[in-house]
Amino acid sequence: MRVADFFCGGGGFSEGFRQAGFEIVFAVDKWEPAVNTYRGNKPGVNVHLDDVIRISQLPDDQFEALVPDSEIIIGSPPCQSFSHSNKSGNADKSLGIQLIEAYLRIIARKKFKPNSVLHYWVLENVPAVKNYIKEEYTAADLGLEGDFVLRTRDGATGKYNAKYFGAPTNRERYLCGEFPKPAATKNDDNVISLKAVLDSLGDPLREDNDIITDINYPDLKIEAQKVTDQHYIYELADFECKTAKRLKQDKGYMGKMSFPENLDKPARTVMATMTASAREAMVLGYGENRYRLPTVREAACMMSFPIDYWFYGESKGIKHTLVGNAVPPKLSYAIAVAIANAEGQAIPSCYLPIHHDENDPDLPFLNLNGAKYEIRKEQPKRIVSKFKYHIPYLIYSAYRVELTNYHSKFDTSEFKWDVEIHYSQGKDKAKVLTPNVNKKSLSDELYERVKSYLEATTPMLPTTYNYFQKLYCMTSEERKAKNKYGPYELLDSIRKFIDASIPQEDHDKIVEIGENVQLPYAILAGYYTMSKIINRMH
Repeated sequence: MRVADFFCGGGGFSEGFRQAGFEIVFAVDKWEPAVNTYRGNKPGVNVHLDDVIRISQLPDDQFEALVPDSEIIIGSPPCQSFSHSNKSGNADKSLGIQLIEAYLRIIARKKFKPNSVLHYWVLENVPAVKNYIKEEYTAADLGLEGDFVLRTRDGATGKYNAKYFGAPTNRERYLCGEFPKPAATKNDDNVISLKAVLDSLGDPLREDNDIITDINYPDLKIEAQKVTDQHYIYELADFECKTAKRLKQDKGYMGKMSFPENLDKPARTVMATMTASAREAMVLGYGENRYRLPTVREAACMMSFPIDYWFYGESKGIKHTLVGNAVPPKLSYAIAVAIANAEGQAIPSCYLPIHHDENDPDLPFLNLNGAKYEIRKEQPKRIVSKFKYHIPYLIYSAYRVELTNYHSKFDTSEFKWDVEIHYSQGKDKAKVLTPNVNKKSLSDELYERVKSYLEATTPMLPTTYNYFQKLYCMTSEERKAKNKYGPYELLDSIRKFIDASIPQEDHDKIVEIGENVQLPYAILAGYYTMSKIINRMH
């Protein structure tokens, strides 16, 4: 059976169908590295660098001349605007909806034409897209003539996790269209772990040329040094590790994430941007108190790409984007197998190797093996950088004490620092408190300790808001050289002071400080102490 792939990316969706023995007759994407990667791994396929929206709106004769008939159409419209990781799910959805409707327009034009051969179609995207795809589209909805209705949920529509289909990644996706239900091949007891992926490839800096057996395709074996984009290290700087750990394990009310990654579970969702200093950063241990990012090959194996799959990009970042934006081939293979079984079509009994043309002058390939990456140096921040963070790992009864410069006049560089108590989160529950707290709210012993702490820290703190802002924008090494506290150092210092001054069992003891205002004792102490420090500035 023939397959056409729209928004084909680097070919992950098509790869599963290729492995299942289907004939790929057409593919299109508007990003050149994706088209090159597709072409390099699927020689002979009619792949185009073009805009799917434009194609969907072509006159009938031009549309049919460009897009061949096929029994199956697959597609994965770009999902960034629908992802919860993009502006917490509040990104503009208009372009994403246009791309989905362009894909559905193509489906409708092929499905409802005279003598149509289209039997199956699948749309893949992030789970949140379900809320933006209607159950039915009329011809008018899609800007077409006719009286047909395209139903998007007639097949095995639903949410699927790639880890249950053999991919070593916890990647949930929404599939809709007309297709039979794919059969899971794994369960929670036998999913493939991140450790199994890393162990199968070995140390990225290995020098031997022993045979590597693909963790996802056991009959695929390649000499270690011939596995592309694997033999290099991207080590993280200390400041990157601190930022990533703080965001993963102390991000307000968001759940804690492992640092480094939990190797005993499948990999978390592989992101298109392999960033370091972020909550979603995928950080691997690298010796004692050292950390690194996954190689492109490791990420590709997490996504279930075979180790003979090449990614044609001019940089490490482009290659990671090709991997992170893809449909896991193991998931697409399960869909392909379900269709093949429904049609009584035979499935190859073993993995079908990819044959690359290494001498194709139009497809130069950059192999990252042997690449050297210097550890990043921390750079100063822009003077108008914003700050908002709480005393680290100090949250009781949904309260936390935050230090912020958000009330500054950034356009005129008039900076102001404030201390606030934040309660809970969400529109209905979140509150910001700035109570008037005096020494009567503290025990005599704690009050004396606060006085001593303030005296001891005064030399490390500036007397003006503007200088505190300047310190914040310096690098940590610059602050250390000046023996001065920036916001993070101040918060860390206050946390240590609280731990040393208040017994752990008293941290969450509720104290009434005014009418209808009750706070955990550690929160009260943190707020009082930091307010005294900030109020000394002007």
